[in-house]
Amino acid sequence: MKCDLHVHTSYSYDSNASPKEMVDAALKKGVDCLAITDHNEIKGALEAMEYARGKPILIIPGIEVKSKAGDILGLNIGEKIPNKLSAKETIREIKEVGGLAVIPHPFGWFCSFKGDLKDLVNDIDGIEVLNASLFGGNKKALEFSRRHNLPWTCGSDAHFPNFIGKCYLEIPGENLSAEEILETIKKKNVKVCGSEAKFLEKVIDHTKRNLTKLKMCKVRPCTHTC
Repeated sequence: MKCDLHVHTSYSYDSNASPKEMVDAALKKGVDCLAITDHNEIKGALEAMEYARGKPILIIPGIEVKSKAGDILGLNIGEKIPNKLSAKETIREIKEVGGLAVIPHPFGWFCSFKGDLKDLVNDIDGIEVLNASLFGGNKKALEFSRRHNLPWTCGSDAHFPNFIGKCYLEIPGENLSAEEILETIKKKNVKVCGSEAKFLEKVIDHTKRNLTKLKMCKVRPCTHTC
Protein backbone atom coordinates (compact mmCIF):
# COMPACT_ATOMS: atom_id res chain seq x y z
CA MET A 1 0.00 0.00 0.00
CA LYS A 2 1.11 3.53 -0.83
CA CYS A 3 0.73 5.56 2.37
CA ASP A 4 1.16 9.34 2.70
CA LEU A 5 1.18 9.83 6.46
CA HIS A 6 1.33 13.61 6.91
CA VAL A 7 -1.34 15.72 5.22
CA HIS A 8 -3.24 18.90 6.17
CA THR A 9 -6.62 20.34 5.17
CA SER A 10 -8.46 23.64 5.59
CA TYR A 11 -8.96 22.72 9.24
CA SER A 12 -5.31 23.70 9.64
CA TYR A 13 -4.67 27.45 9.85
CA ASP A 14 -2.22 27.36 6.92
CA SER A 15 -4.25 25.43 4.34
CA ASN A 16 -7.37 26.22 2.35
CA ALA A 17 -7.80 22.78 0.76
CA SER A 18 -10.93 20.94 1.80
CA PRO A 19 -10.77 17.33 3.01
CA LYS A 20 -12.67 16.36 -0.15
CA GLU A 21 -10.04 17.99 -2.37
CA MET A 22 -7.21 16.20 -0.58
CA VAL A 23 -8.92 12.80 -0.78
CA ASP A 24 -9.72 13.29 -4.47
CA ALA A 25 -6.09 14.24 -5.18
CA ALA A 26 -4.87 11.14 -3.35
CA LEU A 27 -7.23 8.90 -5.33
CA LYS A 28 -6.09 10.48 -8.60
CA LYS A 29 -2.44 9.85 -7.70
CA GLY A 30 -2.95 6.24 -6.66
CA VAL A 31 -2.41 6.79 -2.93
CA ASP A 32 -3.97 3.95 -0.94
CA CYS A 33 -3.77 5.49 2.52
CA LEU A 34 -3.81 9.09 3.71
CA ALA A 35 -3.22 10.31 7.26
CA ILE A 36 -4.97 13.64 7.86
CA THR A 37 -2.93 15.41 10.54
CA ASP A 38 -4.28 18.92 10.95
CA HIS A 39 -2.78 21.33 13.47
CA ASN A 40 -4.50 20.68 16.79
CA GLU A 41 -7.71 19.55 15.09
CA ILE A 42 -9.32 16.27 14.02
CA LYS A 43 -12.44 17.56 12.25
CA GLY A 44 -10.70 17.45 8.87
CA ALA A 45 -9.76 13.81 9.39
CA LEU A 46 -13.30 12.86 10.40
CA GLU A 47 -14.75 14.71 7.40
CA ALA A 48 -12.26 12.99 5.08
CA MET A 49 -13.16 9.58 6.54
CA GLU A 50 -16.85 10.21 5.89
CA TYR A 51 -16.22 11.40 2.33
CA ALA A 52 -13.91 8.43 1.59
CA ARG A 53 -16.47 5.86 2.75
CA GLY A 54 -16.87 3.28 -0.03
CA LYS A 55 -13.90 4.64 -1.97
CA PRO A 56 -10.64 2.67 -2.51
CA ILE A 57 -8.63 4.61 0.05
CA LEU A 58 -7.99 4.35 3.79
CA ILE A 59 -8.05 7.54 5.84
CA ILE A 60 -6.09 7.41 9.09
CA PRO A 61 -7.28 10.10 11.52
CA GLY A 62 -4.45 12.01 13.10
CA ILE A 63 -3.30 15.32 14.52
CA GLU A 64 -0.19 17.49 14.64
CA VAL A 65 0.21 18.79 18.18
CA LYS A 66 2.50 21.63 19.21
CA SER A 67 4.20 20.55 22.43
CA LYS A 68 6.46 22.88 24.38
CA ALA A 69 9.42 21.22 22.64
CA GLY A 70 8.02 21.08 19.12
CA ASP A 71 5.52 19.37 16.85
CA ILE A 72 4.43 15.78 17.45
CA LEU A 73 2.21 13.70 15.18
CA GLY A 74 -0.45 11.44 16.64
CA LEU A 75 -1.55 8.81 14.12
CA ASN A 76 -4.82 6.89 14.41
CA ILE A 77 -6.47 8.95 17.10
CA GLY A 78 -10.04 10.22 17.21
CA GLU A 79 -9.80 13.07 19.68
CA LYS A 80 -7.88 16.30 20.16
CA ILE A 81 -4.69 16.46 22.22
CA PRO A 82 -3.97 19.77 23.99
CA ASN A 83 -1.20 22.03 22.75
CA LYS A 84 1.60 23.34 24.97
CA LEU A 85 2.11 20.24 27.09
CA SER A 86 5.62 18.94 27.59
CA ALA A 87 6.85 16.52 24.93
CA LYS A 88 6.57 13.55 27.30
CA GLU A 89 3.05 14.58 28.35
CA THR A 90 2.00 14.97 24.71
CA ILE A 91 3.38 11.54 23.80
CA ARG A 92 1.65 9.99 26.80
CA GLU A 93 -1.68 11.60 25.83
CA ILE A 94 -1.35 10.27 22.27
CA LYS A 95 -0.60 6.76 23.45
CA GLU A 96 -3.39 6.78 26.02
CA VAL A 97 -5.94 7.17 23.22
CA GLY A 98 -4.30 4.41 21.17
CA GLY A 99 -2.27 6.55 18.80
CA LEU A 100 1.23 6.29 17.35
CA ALA A 101 3.50 9.16 18.47
CA VAL A 102 5.88 10.32 15.74
CA ILE A 103 8.27 13.29 15.61
CA PRO A 104 7.82 15.05 12.23
CA HIS A 105 10.51 17.11 10.50
CA PRO A 106 12.78 16.91 13.60
CA PHE A 107 15.72 18.72 11.98
CA GLY A 108 14.01 21.03 9.50
CA TRP A 109 15.58 24.45 9.06
CA PHE A 110 12.48 26.40 10.15
CA CYS A 111 10.45 23.83 12.08
CA SER A 112 12.95 21.68 13.99
CA PHE A 113 12.15 19.95 17.25
CA LYS A 114 13.53 22.16 20.01
CA GLY A 115 13.78 19.51 22.71
CA ASP A 116 16.52 16.90 23.06
CA LEU A 117 15.32 13.93 21.00
CA LYS A 118 17.80 11.66 22.73
CA ASP A 119 15.71 12.02 25.89
CA LEU A 120 12.64 10.74 24.04
CA VAL A 121 13.94 7.69 22.18
CA ASN A 122 12.30 5.36 24.69
CA ASP A 123 8.98 7.23 24.50
CA ILE A 124 8.33 7.94 20.84
CA ASP A 125 7.06 5.39 18.31
CA GLY A 126 8.97 6.73 15.34
CA ILE A 127 10.67 9.51 13.39
CA GLU A 128 9.54 11.09 10.13
CA VAL A 129 12.59 10.54 7.94
CA LEU A 130 11.32 12.05 4.68
CA ASN A 131 9.12 15.13 4.44
CA ALA A 132 8.55 16.36 0.89
CA SER A 133 7.97 19.97 1.96
CA LEU A 134 11.01 20.35 4.19
CA PHE A 135 13.95 22.70 3.76
CA GLY A 136 16.85 20.59 5.04
CA GLY A 137 16.96 17.92 7.72
CA ASN A 138 15.63 14.75 6.09
CA LYS A 139 19.01 13.06 5.87
CA LYS A 140 19.77 13.88 9.50
CA ALA A 141 16.39 12.46 10.56
CA LEU A 142 17.12 9.19 8.78
CA GLU A 143 20.55 8.97 10.40
CA PHE A 144 19.01 9.61 13.83
CA SER A 145 16.39 6.88 13.36
CA ARG A 146 19.04 4.38 12.32
CA ARG A 147 21.40 5.34 15.15
CA HIS A 148 18.69 4.79 17.75
CA ASN A 149 16.99 1.86 16.01
CA LEU A 150 13.68 3.70 15.75
CA PRO A 151 10.79 3.00 13.37
CA TRP A 152 10.24 5.59 10.67
CA THR A 153 7.45 7.20 8.69
CA CYS A 154 7.32 9.70 5.85
CA GLY A 155 4.80 12.03 4.34
CA SER A 156 4.33 14.86 1.91
CA ASP A 157 3.24 17.36 4.61
CA ALA A 158 0.87 18.50 1.87
CA HIS A 159 -1.19 21.59 2.64
CA PHE A 160 -2.53 21.72 -0.91
CA PRO A 161 -3.47 18.92 -3.35
CA ASN A 162 -0.40 19.21 -5.61
CA PHE A 163 2.00 17.89 -2.95
CA ILE A 164 0.08 14.75 -2.04
CA GLY A 165 2.01 11.56 -2.73
CA LYS A 166 5.35 13.23 -3.47
CA CYS A 167 6.77 10.85 -0.89
CA TYR A 168 5.13 7.93 0.89
CA LEU A 169 5.66 4.70 2.78
CA GLU A 170 5.27 1.51 0.79
CA ILE A 171 3.74 -1.11 3.07
CA PRO A 172 3.33 -4.78 2.02
CA GLY A 173 -0.22 -6.06 1.84
CA GLU A 174 -3.58 -4.94 0.50
CA ASN A 175 -6.65 -3.43 2.14
CA LEU A 176 -4.88 -3.20 5.49
CA SER A 177 -6.56 -1.54 8.46
CA ALA A 178 -5.04 1.46 10.22
CA GLU A 179 -4.03 -0.79 13.09
CA GLU A 180 -2.27 -3.23 10.73
CA ILE A 181 -0.41 -0.39 9.04
CA LEU A 182 0.82 1.01 12.35
CA GLU A 183 1.94 -2.43 13.53
CA THR A 184 3.89 -2.87 10.28
CA ILE A 185 5.56 0.51 10.86
CA LYS A 186 6.55 -0.54 14.38
CA LYS A 187 8.13 -3.69 12.93
CA LYS A 188 9.99 -1.52 10.37
CA ASN A 189 8.73 -3.63 7.49
CA VAL A 190 8.21 -0.55 5.31
CA LYS A 191 9.97 1.20 2.45
CA VAL A 192 10.44 4.95 2.00
CA CYS A 193 9.53 6.04 -1.54
CA GLY A 194 9.36 9.27 -3.49
CA SER A 195 11.42 12.38 -2.85
CA GLU A 196 11.40 15.95 -1.65
CA ALA A 197 9.73 18.57 -3.80
CA LYS A 198 12.00 20.78 -5.88
CA PHE A 199 13.33 23.91 -4.19
CA LEU A 200 11.11 26.32 -6.16
CA GLU A 201 8.06 24.14 -5.49
CA LYS A 202 8.79 24.38 -1.76
CA VAL A 203 9.19 28.15 -1.90
CA ILE A 204 5.84 28.53 -3.66
CA ASP A 205 4.17 26.09 -1.28
CA HIS A 206 5.39 27.81 1.88
CA THR A 207 4.47 31.21 0.46
CA LYS A 208 0.91 29.96 -0.09
CA ARG A 209 0.83 28.60 3.47
CA ASN A 210 1.93 31.95 4.90
CA LEU A 211 -0.59 33.89 2.83
CA THR A 212 -3.35 31.53 3.97
CA LYS A 213 -2.18 31.92 7.56
CA LEU A 214 -2.36 35.70 7.32
CA LYS A 215 -5.87 35.57 5.86
CA MET A 216 -7.01 33.26 8.65
CA CYS A 217 -5.59 35.60 11.28
CA LYS A 218 -7.84 38.35 9.90
CA VAL A 219 -10.89 36.08 10.17
CA ARG A 220 -10.35 34.79 13.69
CA PRO A 221 -7.94 35.41 16.58
CA CYS A 222 -4.46 34.10 15.88
CA THR A 223 -3.81 31.25 18.34
CA HIS A 224 -0.71 29.76 16.70
CA THR A 225 2.92 30.74 16.44
CA CYS A 226 3.26 32.72 13.19
